[in-house]
Amino acid sequence: MKWVLLMSVAACLMLSACSGGSGGASDKTKDGKVIVSFQTFWGSETRKPVIEKIVNDFNQSQDKIEVKHTYVPWGDIWTKNLAAVAAGNPADVIVNDINSVSHRAQNKQSEDLSPYINESIKNELYPNLWKTVEYKGKFYGVPFTTDTRLLFYNKKDFKEAGLDPNRPPSTWKELEEYAKKLDVKKGSSYERIGFYPTWGSFGAGSWMANADNGKGFIEGDKLEIATPRKIETLKWIADWRKRLGDKNLQKYEADFGSGQSNPFISGKVSMWTDVATFYTQIRDSKTNMDFGVAPMPAYDSSSRHWNEGGGFVLEIPKGAKHPKEAAAFIKYMAGVKAQEYWAKKNYDNIANMQAAKNVIKGFSGKEKMVYQQAVDNLKDTRLHPVPIHYPDYQSRIDPQIDAAIHGKKSAKKALEKAEKDVKQQRK
Repeated sequence: MKWVLLMSVAACLMLSACSGGSGGASDKTKDGKVIVSFQTFWGSETRKPVIEKIVNDFNQSQDKIEVKHTYVPWGDIWTKNLAAVAAGNPADVIVNDINSVSHRAQNKQSEDLSPYINESIKNELYPNLWKTVEYKGKFYGVPFTTDTRLLFYNKKDFKEAGLDPNRPPSTWKELEEYAKKLDVKKGSSYERIGFYPTWGSFGAGSWMANADNGKGFIEGDKLEIATPRKIETLKWIADWRKRLGDKNLQKYEADFGSGQSNPFISGKVSMWTDVATFYTQIRDSKTNMDFGVAPMPAYDSSSRHWNEGGGFVLEIPKGAKHPKEAAAFIKYMAGVKAQEYWAKKNYDNIANMQAAKNVIKGFSGKEKMVYQQAVDNLKDTRLHPVPIHYPDYQSRIDPQIDAAIHGKKSAKKALEKAEKDVKQQRK
């Protein structure tokens, strides 16, 4: 998310926001309950009923607060929120991006929650998530959901290739060896590709962090872009593309965007990286695929299975009319009951550790296998919040990565140029 752009858009929307962002004309119901307006982008047929059930459960659990949920489309919710904050009329609670909490705190767009919520709540939530909501010794959000990437692999393909279906690749070296055995080539084209690193949801930057001891492109204020491991990784990805052939990959990638079924599910790719919810696509495909899941392969046998995650937090926008009541609702949302219900119904990774354990106990079979792996992954999953001094760093790095992968630049020159460009961007 490009927060500099969002700020400029928000300024343009200030006048329209003056008509009301709180979602309610009155502060109280007829029976005296304080109305708390709650905005999310969860409007799908699956997610909307779940969040509204949680809201209804909270409303029935006490007699002082009435939460009213409003759906705002993904493309609008955050720009409209910033505009409403600027106009002094925001919602009381909003779902927001976990990796940009500190920016909203710095820009005074969200409320410090420490006066309303005891910091001991962090002991109930995954520590790596809690770090993202802290800013200058205070916290400005409460984690709600997160994610992590898994390696899905087709056991039938493994057997056909002479690989042990119960022993997925653990290192990059094994990943390459397995992928080559799983490839099915006919002439100069492929009927099946064993694996390609940037397909799925683990991009080039994630692989670079995986190799570089979990370090992102920027750690604190230190640039970690053109490090030896990241340069090596970018060359590694470019070598995969060179081996498989640009035309072959482009042909596959064209099918990805055409609305056809997922290439892993359709049997065109043997190994695939994705979040745990990808399991529901496999399940609903009715293919009865025999598949397994594993951690992301480690750089080598002495390295951890570093992963990368994101997620969402609950915030009180700056200037909200009912922060005390909003905080009470946020505490409920982060509690075991609400978190467990959300996870069971949406198959999401959640922030509450006890709730995650409870969910696993209620699952069985493949459903349990995938969710257990996702929860296990969290110990090696790092979040990389958008740095305060480099809010738009990704736009300087991505073109250089793309150039290197497609052989237009060496990996070293590409990342050195990216680091130079990012350094010049410092606020």
